[in-house]
Amino acid sequence: MQDEIYRMQQDHIVDFAFTAEVASVFPDMIRRSVPGYELIVPMSGLMAAQHVTDDAIVFDLGCSLGACSLALLKYCQSDSLKIIAVDNAPAMIDRAQQSIRDPRISFLKDDIENVAVTGANVVMLNFVVQFLEPAKRDALIKRLAQEMAPGGMLILSEKVSEQPAPDVGASYAELHHMWKQANGYSALEVAQKRQALENVMRVQTEADHNQRLHQAGFCGVRQWFRCLNWASFIAYTPEISGTGQ
Repeated sequence: MQDEIYRMQQDHIVDFAFTAEVASVFPDMIRRSVPGYELIVPMSGLMAAQHVTDDAIVFDLGCSLGACSLALLKYCQSDSLKIIAVDNAPAMIDRAQQSIRDPRISFLKDDIENVAVTGANVVMLNFVVQFLEPAKRDALIKRLAQEMAPGGMLILSEKVSEQPAPDVGASYAELHHMWKQANGYSALEVAQKRQALENVMRVQTEADHNQRLHQAGFCGVRQWFRCLNWASFIAYTPEISGTGQ
């Protein structure tokens, strides 16, 4: 279903939320809005699959419609794999439950801040931290590092803020808006969506994310993807060396 939520002029722009309307068009919305999304999702599944063994526990925090979980299920053939997919948006997780029928995955409707990831071999945390209150981000990442299994892998994807715009050429933000218009969004849609996100998506720099991961106790921190203002990192809990450490 095509995303036309911001197609018409709106007199009052409300803060963006993962409503039933958004859930109904989410695959189209995120595909046309996030550069690299169609690479990040399958790569998250592939990296997670190469890191797990039989009886592994994986958490997909802020799972939305379960795309990353689905990618992992595709690449991992183990019958004993256990995925817990968590989201606090009822419309999103209800749709995910309806579309993904696999005994290896269970869905949990809850805030990720309430969910313990004890013994997790992999945690996927894609495009979620940017929606949390900044004051709560350090505590979440630190808790994940403490609760995950030794040698566990964290996959973290975020929109990041850019350095000051160059003296010549377009900024990343400008290029991102051009890219969305090239994907069929009008200038009005881009502007209204940006306004809706202003109060709910507060992005930080790559350095902020790297510092937070290291301070939480993760090691082997690497950025494996970057396109304009979108980045993805992998990090590991220490000891018992795993693939990639």
